Amino acid sequence: MAKRIDPSKLSDAEALELYRDPAWRLSHLYKIVAKGDGEGGEGSLVVTFKPNRAQRRLLARLHSRNVILKARQLGFSTLVCILWLDTALFSEDPMACAIVAQDRDTAGKLFAKVIFAYDRLPDALKAQFPIVKRTAEEVQFGHNGASVRVATSARGGTIHRLHVSEMGKIGAKYPQKAKEIVTGSIPAVPLTGIVIVESTAEGESGRYYEMVKAAGELQASGRPLTARDYRLHFFAWWEQPEYRMDPDGVLLTQEDEQYFRDVEGRCGIALEASQKAWYVATLRSADIAGERPLMWQEYPSYADEPFKVPQEGCYYSVQLMAARREGRVLPILPIEPGVPVNSFWDIGSNDNTVIWLHQQVGPEDRFVRFHKSSGEPPAHYAKWLQEQGVVFGAHYLPHDAEQKRQGTDPQRNKSFREMMEELMPGQRFETVDRIPRVLDGIQSTRIALASCWFDEAHCSEGLKDLGTYRKEWDERRGTWKDTPFHGPDSDAADAFRQFAQAKAMGMIKGFVGSASGGYVRRAKPGVLRRRGGPMSV
Repeated sequence: MAKRIDPSKLSDAEALELYRDPAWRLSHLYKIVAKGDGEGGEGSLVVTFKPNRAQRRLLARLHSRNVILKARQLGFSTLVCILWLDTALFSEDPMACAIVAQDRDTAGKLFAKVIFAYDRLPDALKAQFPIVKRTAEEVQFGHNGASVRVATSARGGTIHRLHVSEMGKIGAKYPQKAKEIVTGSIPAVPLTGIVIVESTAEGESGRYYEMVKAAGELQASGRPLTARDYRLHFFAWWEQPEYRMDPDGVLLTQEDEQYFRDVEGRCGIALEASQKAWYVATLRSADIAGERPLMWQEYPSYADEPFKVPQEGCYYSVQLMAARREGRVLPILPIEPGVPVNSFWDIGSNDNTVIWLHQQVGPEDRFVRFHKSSGEPPAHYAKWLQEQGVVFGAHYLPHDAEQKRQGTDPQRNKSFREMMEELMPGQRFETVDRIPRVLDGIQSTRIALASCWFDEAHCSEGLKDLGTYRKEWDERRGTWKDTPFHGPDSDAADAFRQFAQAKAMGMIKGFVGSASGGYVRRAKPGVLRRRGGPMSV
């Protein structure tokens, strides 16, 4: 092990030579508060910062644009606090370094790390790097005009170094803030600068998910990165040397063993007994309490795993998780021949129009197609429906489909329902009545999801939107409201809610499928039931 050098005991010439090396500075110069015993003596919490293995890997692969998907407690926020301070101190230029945190409390804690490290520099260095401005969220240095700012936003002016901490949480609770970061803060960083976006996963939606997905696809393609492309840095738990323990006394269940076999197959690795023991012990700890989805999120084994986790504050995450666990989300769910197909809609005047296609086969509600478009006329949706090549049962429209459109031409003053009936003559269109409380419809949807099956290949976008349909976040009180957040994923949920409400009201009439593949006409007085193939009426 290399001998650690105390900067305060160096001669001026020795110190000057070492200070020219940023790698040396990052391992010898800065003090942090550690979570356990440190080098300052037994029980001391103040230690000299030294990058761990994961942090060194990030530094070695740092690109102009970076997105980090990580296991918990790897210290990347601490690393960036030290790195940005080092950049501001030792740059010849007035570098503007910024950290965007998810909330004020987190911003304050991160800024305290920066100030703590500066205040414990050797006095000779602080004399050369005097502070000329210091506020609750920013510090600026007099020798070069460089600064470090930690806040909940970073708009205005050029930013040379930008770190976005917990982007997944920002996107989940503050989608407008996430949009501001992507459209305002990140574009303020020149291509010669550095952006680091870091988080644990928060569901299959949002700006962070989109960044990780795009970076992963680019990485898989093998195409060389440009300065505008994001490099994906994924840090699995099993890559970290500290995530091991003595396996004696740790019993693995059959479910544990199956999980590890799956991980080994996916990742092309062989897990050691000490790694398996650490994982199982952590899973059963008080923090995780046996919740495997929480383990996937906090300690992912592969890059797709944490995005499967039900997202906090989402209305249908538990029900969709159950559907996946029970095998009701299939790669392909064929359309049952001869069984009529229903459609359920949400109509957007200024946003998306969404259609789910549904078949009732025995007790199963099967969703086999999904379509979402924006700014298209009714003819677009009529054409898409006709292209499916199926026999339709009924089309269930929301209550606003009955509203007349106002205009100077009386021929155009028609409701959406009237226009669709003209475009698709002979089809049955029904309107689902408006309910007094949306929350009642949400509860009906939760109940209805127990009988639902999905074709993931044709409904992936709808499933993603349905899984991330969430409550509004109350920033002042720090909790979820009871009201839904209206965002880009809410249209698919609104359309799906028409199905649940129609089902609860007994509106879904006509044909009911059988598990054997046939179907029967709902019984009416004097109407003959038949099974097998299509029925003439």
